[in-house]
Amino acid sequence: MSLLNQLFNRGVFGAKCKTCLSLAISRIKLLQNKRDLQLKNMRKEIAQFLQAGQEPIARIRVEHVIREQNIWAAYEILELFCEFVLARVPILESQKDCPPELREAVASIIFAAPRCSDVPDLLQIKNLFATKYGKEFVIAATELRPDSGVNRAIIEKLSVSAPSGEIRLKVLKDIAQEYSVEWDSSGTEAEFNKKYEDLLAGSKQVCAEAAVSQAPSKQASGKSSPSNGAKTILPTDARPASQHHQVPSHVSKLTSSEIESSVENGTAGPISDIKTETNSRPSDVLERARAAIASAERATAGARAAAELVNVKFGSLKLQGASS
Repeated sequence: MSLLNQLFNRGVFGAKCKTCLSLAISRIKLLQNKRDLQLKNMRKEIAQFLQAGQEPIARIRVEHVIREQNIWAAYEILELFCEFVLARVPILESQKDCPPELREAVASIIFAAPRCSDVPDLLQIKNLFATKYGKEFVIAATELRPDSGVNRAIIEKLSVSAPSGEIRLKVLKDIAQEYSVEWDSSGTEAEFNKKYEDLLAGSKQVCAEAAVSQAPSKQASGKSSPSNGAKTILPTDARPASQHHQVPSHVSKLTSSEIESSVENGTAGPISDIKTETNSRPSDVLERARAAIASAERATAGARAAAELVNVKFGSLKLQGASS
């Protein structure tokens, strides 16, 4: 029974493999014709953009053209591999392991199957090879393990990496030459040769400015009070906005003492001997201190005027009492 099962399985594998390979070849030819027309239209549009002076749009569109050209070239290689395997299906049936002369073609088809969604027949062929040679063989070709045998051109054409500036510039020049467009490529060459900064790690200038701005805050935080329940003294920039409108305590104390002494002594001189540390205080605090001093001077002047008025009234009362 085992011999009959083996013969039956061999016949089923060969028939299915031939059918899938034939369908894949036919579908690849149709897709190549369709992509050929699309490529011609896309190249014509890029030539129109170059002629109209819209180079930025042409630089973007050319990447799509290169991608379509690579897929078209990959389909051409896959078509040859499928025809090669189709002609040697009897050899695959008769041998348990993959023959060395067919390893590159089989591994390339397995690698391209999930990357060519337009050709679903390749996935069926991949499943047939997985049943025939095991999952490890398929995984080695899919993950590009050493000695997997995948064709190098297939790997490059089906790569998802962006094309280099040299390739894009070459394709643009070919398009301009094909459609006889007079185009100065110096601006595009300068754009492709420009080296942009890697913004994933942040701009170097922004990081340097941030480090410089954080240096004073780190020094201020290093002088914070010990952890004994006392409040930490925040830097001036880190205080709430409401605290900027308050006059410092030493200024208010000096102002009140000067007011009291001026009222008691009756001096009329302005308050001008208040000393503040202007070098270590922000400008906004100094402005508010000066405003407080000016208001204190006005209050002192009012107190002096009230005292003089009281003295005048008290003198008049004395004169009235003396006369009586």
